[in-house]
Amino acid sequence: MRALDGLDLSVSAGEVHGFLGPNGAGKSTTIRILLGLAKSSGGTATLFGRDPWKDAVDLHRRIAYVPGDVSLWPNLSGGEAIDLLARLRGGTDDKKAYAERKKRLTDVFQLDPSKKGRAYSKGNRQKVALVAAFATPADVYILDEPTSGLDPLMEATFNREIARVAADGATVLLSSHILSEVEQLCDRVSIIRSGKTVETGTLTELRHLTRTEISFASEGVTDEQLARIPQAHDLQVDNGRVRFTADSDALAGVLSALAGLDTKGLTVAPPSLEELFLRHYGDELTGASAR
Repeated sequence: MRALDGLDLSVSAGEVHGFLGPNGAGKSTTIRILLGLAKSSGGTATLFGRDPWKDAVDLHRRIAYVPGDVSLWPNLSGGEAIDLLARLRGGTDDKKAYAERKKRLTDVFQLDPSKKGRAYSKGNRQKVALVAAFATPADVYILDEPTSGLDPLMEATFNREIARVAADGATVLLSSHILSEVEQLCDRVSIIRSGKTVETGTLTELRHLTRTEISFASEGVTDEQLARIPQAHDLQVDNGRVRFTADSDALAGVLSALAGLDTKGLTVAPPSLEELFLRHYGDELTGASAR
């Protein structure tokens, strides 16, 4: 059985790249190969032009990694774990700068670094890994479900830290099931299924894969007029509103026709990344829920 088969993933320097796919799609295997924790049996994987397997030691000094399920040394405090992880990457050479970064991050993530690892909840273990990752500057951040276990306030803090490192020129590969998170943070997105890349591009480029919802007040609009709206799908009139969907790349013609109807209370809802995702996995997810 092949975990990856036809995967084509390219992340440019300085971009935040979303990496999406259902469980078993091959996301974690890809990340393990990029980290040099697994050796691919075929194909090519490079990081900064180097082989992640052969050059793992040198590359790890340039990489910050956060898994989705963090395990800590039970007898080390959170602060000690952060220091150890930072030293492994050589990030404590400037002790004053490192201490300032660590203090700022433990404050914004509301982490008590004095507690032992065995006393931390899942969310606090995740915070330890995030503080360790951001406390030492990296060229690339590889994040595998990094906000697992965090509350919405801490997710917002995480978003700000991603924006900060991206503004400093770092590259981010973000694997996440939280689609709104990817939609908010990422410059480009790759969707994989069964080890294959099925779509990649900017969110704008991928909008054509799904439809936009349009609605307006139905008062004064006749059935004959509604029938003349081009490329309207699933049209219905409900509670005084006309609702339908339209292909996102055909909106210009639809909106032009609606202007001729003198519509009132027009709303246009752009498709979310979740809709795009379900377009690829809808049959699969429906089948899974039926079992």
